Amino acid sequence: MHGDGYVDWLRREGRIVVVGASLAGLRGAEALREKGFTGSLTLIGDEPHEPYDRPPLSKQVLLGKAAAEQTALPRRRDLDADWRLGCAATGLDMAARRVKLADGDEVEYDRLLIATGVRARPWPHQDEAALDGVFVLRTRDDAVRLHRRLDAGSRRVLVIGAGFTGSEIASACRERNLPVTVAERGAAPLVGALGGVIGEVATQMHLDHGVDLRCGVMVTALVGDAAGRVRAARLSDGAEIETDVVVVSLGALRNTEWLAGSGLGAGPRGIACDAGCRAFDIRGIVTDDVFVAGDVARAPHPLFGYQFLSLEHWGNAVTQAEVAAHNMISTGPDRIPHLWVPAFWSSQFGVNIKSVGVPSMGEEILVAQGSLAERRFTAVYGYQGRVIGAVTFDHARWLEFYQRLIESTAPFPPEFPTLDRRPEGRSPVPAEFPDPSVPSHGPTVTVSGYSPADQRLTFTPARP
Repeated sequence: MHGDGYVDWLRREGRIVVVGASLAGLRGAEALREKGFTGSLTLIGDEPHEPYDRPPLSKQVLLGKAAAEQTALPRRRDLDADWRLGCAATGLDMAARRVKLADGDEVEYDRLLIATGVRARPWPHQDEAALDGVFVLRTRDDAVRLHRRLDAGSRRVLVIGAGFTGSEIASACRERNLPVTVAERGAAPLVGALGGVIGEVATQMHLDHGVDLRCGVMVTALVGDAAGRVRAARLSDGAEIETDVVVVSLGALRNTEWLAGSGLGAGPRGIACDAGCRAFDIRGIVTDDVFVAGDVARAPHPLFGYQFLSLEHWGNAVTQAEVAAHNMISTGPDRIPHLWVPAFWSSQFGVNIKSVGVPSMGEEILVAQGSLAERRFTAVYGYQGRVIGAVTFDHARWLEFYQRLIESTAPFPPEFPTLDRRPEGRSPVPAEFPDPSVPSHGPTVTVSGYSPADQRLTFTPARP
């Protein structure tokens, strides 16, 4: 463990490198400067653009209400940083403390913040994914391309996956009066994130807005014409859908491949770190000079049984980056844990959806205020007798109250006199989440504890 003298030197003259020039990377860099770091600061990003906001891409940008160039994140302060944009990190040498770049250069660091986030999961068949008219939506450039194609008109848009992003894309297309089919392998839209009870509400929202919703099916093939343009999709139930625009919304992949062979505890489920954002190596030993923040991190959360959570949430990226920045230039006693309660929002089909906690851990659900039928309600999730999460549809004023219940590990079902005791809210019912072994689209929180597949080490007995 480094002492106070090293930390003082690090603040004044040390070199900090941030890999990932998006929301978490930017806010982490800003927090470093705000907390007194005056040394060398380098930000590395694989995209050519300066940090921008992603949530508007599936909402305002697709609707033409905002240009992609208007999504730049506001700057809190001048960073006095060396920006290395449009050049991806390709490797990490932890012993030499160097980050390797795609252009062959290497950047040395004293402390490193990894905030490489996630990317859209592509269509698995490369030749089909390469067809003209097949899109994903994650980056600013993705949004520009898809917006231009929608502007040109479509005889039918096919959205594969009815998680939050897929549902938002379908909503935007219907608002543009484009015919839309949504194919979801789960039983309902949003079922992986919010469960079957809320999934029924989401189903009705799609249907009421004219979406051709196909649940319990998978797209087995995308079919192109002689010119290499997508023309149809085949489904597992034997149906064929004619389409000229396909948006693949199958979730995200964490950007950890560049860390292969580095010795860091990184894999498909993210980079494992402690509650102070310090990364683990592959032996399970915490590092003291590599920190993690944002979507790529897997961190234990005390409110949720210290299970490792991977959070694809805007607010988490900000708060975790700020905690990481604080701890990077602090000694042990001054370091703080990342205790942010997960929170998420979505806007689709004219409804504002917000959640706190981890609904996907819920065993039961109780409609505490409002009505599912009216699509204006607060629903609370219970897990092992305590409140674990809540979701609101156009009813967000109750959310802060339920966040406090989650933070205080309040019992479930909650008992208080202000419950709106409509018939559907008199007693809890099963939340109806799908079997976790069966993939579904759209969870924004992933509980990712230990897996035997993580074990890649071979131990040999010491010689006598």
